[in-house]
Amino acid sequence: MRLYFMTGLALAVGMSTAATAVPIIVYSYDTPNGSGQASGGTFNYWDKAYTGSGDTTLDGSALTGGTGDLTDGVAAPGVWSTTENVAGDGPYVGWLTSRTLNPLVSFSLLTYAEPGYFRVDRIDIHMDNSNFGGVRAPASILVNGQATTFTAPPVGTSGWSTLSGFTEVTSNGPVDIQFFHSTQWVFVSEVSFDGTWIATVPEPASWAMLIAGFGLVGGSLRRRRILDA
Repeated sequence: MRLYFMTGLALAVGMSTAATAVPIIVYSYDTPNGSGQASGGTFNYWDKAYTGSGDTTLDGSALTGGTGDLTDGVAAPGVWSTTENVAGDGPYVGWLTSRTLNPLVSFSLLTYAEPGYFRVDRIDIHMDNSNFGGVRAPASILVNGQATTFTAPPVGTSGWSTLSGFTEVTSNGPVDIQFFHSTQWVFVSEVSFDGTWIATVPEPASWAMLIAGFGLVGGSLRRRRILDA
């Protein structure tokens, strides 16, 4: 009975929201590692800086629980051929179709201790569209399984693209971004999120109801103990 009473009380108490525009920090992301020489690449296009578990020097290795090149705040200063190397510590993560077809990266967003959640309003992706060595911008990008619209950088260049058209995405669950190959390679150097922190707090007029409800529960428990004595 106490459980049902408290549930009803919670529903009865009004909630207000406060919205604040903020950049959103990625707590961690899971991704297949990039491909490299073992898969036929000129260099190694690994997520070498990744901090979680998984082998960052193995093509296609499952990387989990950390962050790395995709969220380090550093966008590649040029196309892959001018920035990558054999060591695999360049700014791009590159996936080859024959090794990792249409890679999916799952992002977990940092939240506050206060009641509330982040609403993602904007997703920006820095990608290579050099059209050199089989590297092209993705043919399409899905957010949580939903198709988005974006404008790729001009052919022969790299740059930022902004995704749009996705329905509301929040920090209550992972944000899955899947890149679909248009040619042999997809190269991404950075993914960033901006949005709104939606703080949910009881309305001032509802605090009295909440306190009174707790008092009723406490009184009920005391009477029950007396009767049971």
